[in-house]
Amino acid sequence: MVLNNESVKKAEWKDKGYFVPSFDREKMIAETVANPEWVHFGAGNIFRAFQANLSQRMLEEGSATRGLTVVEGYDYEIIEKMYRPHDNLSILVTLKADGNVEKSVIESIAESCILDSADEKEFSRLREIFSADSLQLATFTITEKGYSIVNAAGETLPAVKEDFENGPEAPKSYIGKVAALLYARFKAGEKKIAMVSTDNCSHNGDKLFAAMDAFAKAWTDNGKADKAFLAYVEDETKVSFPWSMIDKITPRPDDSINEILKKDGVEDLEPVVTSMKTWVAPFVNAEESEYLVIEDKFPNGRPALEKVGVIFTDKETVDKVERMKVCTCLNPLHTALAVYGCILGYEKISDEMKDEDLVKLVKQIGYVEGLPVVTDPGVIKPSEFIDTVVNVRIPNVFMPDTPQRIACDTSQKLPIRFGETIKAYIASDKLDVKDLKCIPLVHAGWLRYLMGVNDEGAAFEPSPDPLLEKAQGFVKDIKLGETDKEKVKAAVLPLLKDATIFGVDLEKEGMADTVVSYFMELIADKGAIRKTLHSVVSSL
Repeated sequence: MVLNNESVKKAEWKDKGYFVPSFDREKMIAETVANPEWVHFGAGNIFRAFQANLSQRMLEEGSATRGLTVVEGYDYEIIEKMYRPHDNLSILVTLKADGNVEKSVIESIAESCILDSADEKEFSRLREIFSADSLQLATFTITEKGYSIVNAAGETLPAVKEDFENGPEAPKSYIGKVAALLYARFKAGEKKIAMVSTDNCSHNGDKLFAAMDAFAKAWTDNGKADKAFLAYVEDETKVSFPWSMIDKITPRPDDSINEILKKDGVEDLEPVVTSMKTWVAPFVNAEESEYLVIEDKFPNGRPALEKVGVIFTDKETVDKVERMKVCTCLNPLHTALAVYGCILGYEKISDEMKDEDLVKLVKQIGYVEGLPVVTDPGVIKPSEFIDTVVNVRIPNVFMPDTPQRIACDTSQKLPIRFGETIKAYIASDKLDVKDLKCIPLVHAGWLRYLMGVNDEGAAFEPSPDPLLEKAQGFVKDIKLGETDKEKVKAAVLPLLKDATIFGVDLEKEGMADTVVSYFMELIADKGAIRKTLHSVVSSL
C-alpha cells in the first residue's frame, strides 16, 4: 500500500478500514485546474486535517465539483518532497475520545503550488490562477506572524521594505508575493475575491487586510502599481477580508499513529525533515472536534461550506465566538494545564485530566470564574462548548498534545486568556475580583514555573517565550523554602504590575497579594505545588 493515485484505487485500502472517496478524482482535478475556485496558502497539518477534509466532504456528497489548490510559501520542500511524490494525497487519522481511530485518504487537493517569484513556471501558474473568473476565495493558515510586515521594534522588515520599493514583479517576502497575486487579479479586470485568514488569532481578517493595504499604498505611491489598485483593495464589494474563528487541535504526527499505519501495510511513511527544519509526514493526526465560524462576506460567491459544518454569520458574532473560546471556554483551561503540567512533571495534557485536582482547577476557571462574564454568541452555546472541551477534547488519550508545547509564549497569552475576564469582573457591578481564586492560582503557578524547578525540586527547561529571560529575572533570587514574604513580594511585584503581561495591573486591582500568598505556598518546599493546588481546589 503506497500513497499514490494508482495504489489507493486498490481494494486493500478499504479492506484495512480506510475511507477512500468515491468521487471521480481525475475529473475533479481537470475541472479545478481549468476553473480554480478555492486556493489555500499554508500546506501544513491544520490545512490537511481541516480545510482539505471540508473540501473532500463537499466533493463526496456532491455539493462541489471542484477541489483545492494548495500553495506553500514558507518551506517549498513540503511541496517538493511530500505533496507531489504522493500525488497530492495524504492520510487523515482522526483520534476519537472513545478510543476509535478513523482513517481517511484525502483526495481533494487538485494542485500544489510553490509561492516562489524567482521560479517563473511556479509564479506564472499562480498568476494564472489568480486571474481566473472562477476564483472565489483564498484562505490562509500561515500563522499570525505571517501577516507581519514589521519586526518587534516596529521597523519594516528588510524584505518587505525592498518589496515596497521594487513593486509587484518579483517580491521576496511571503506577504509581498500574495499582494502581487492580488495585483494580478486586479490587472485581469478588478475581479472579485474573498481573502480569508483562518489563522488562530483575533480579528485575523484585519491583519491580512492591513498587510495587503500597506503593499497597495506603497506600490501606488511610488508608481509601481496602477493608482486604482489601492481603491480595489479597499473596496469590500470587490475584495473582502472576512474575520474567522478556527478551532481544531492537530498535533505533530505521532509515532503511535505511524505504527498503526505500518501494521496496515502502508509504505514510505517516514517523515521528511526539510532543510528549514520542517517536520512533515504523509499523514496527519487530529482530534474529531472542529469549529470554523466565518463572516459571510464573499463578493464572488463561495463553496457550500455550510453543508459540511462551517458556520457563516456576521462580524460581531465571529468576534463573540472568538472571545468565548480564547478568553473563557478553551484557551485559559489549556494555559492552566500547561503551567501546572510542567511544574508537576506531566508530559501529556490528556494525563492531566486524570488528575482530580487539575480537573477541579480547569472546571472552576471555566464554569465558575469564566462563564459569568462570557457573551453568548448565539451560534455556539458556551456551556456546551466548554462541556466538550472538558469532557471530550482535553481528556482524549489519543491526542499526543503536551503541556510543554502549550506553555510556549505564555507571557503573550496571559493578558487575553485571563486578563479579559479580570477586566469584565472589574467592570461589573455584580462581580468582585476578590472572588477569583483559580485565576490568581494560575498566575502564581506561572511565577513558580519561571523558577524552572518542578515539584520534586528537579530543574526543567521552560518552553520558548519572547519574555522568558526578562520574566525569570524577577524570580532568579527566590529559592524553595523561602519564608520572607516581604522579600518575595518586593521581587515579583514589578512583574505583577505589568499590564502588558497580565492584562491589568494586578496590584492596582487588588489581586497581587492573593497571587503572592499562593506563590509563597508553592515555594514552601518540595511537594508544595501539589499540596497548595489540592488545598485551594478542595476548598471551593
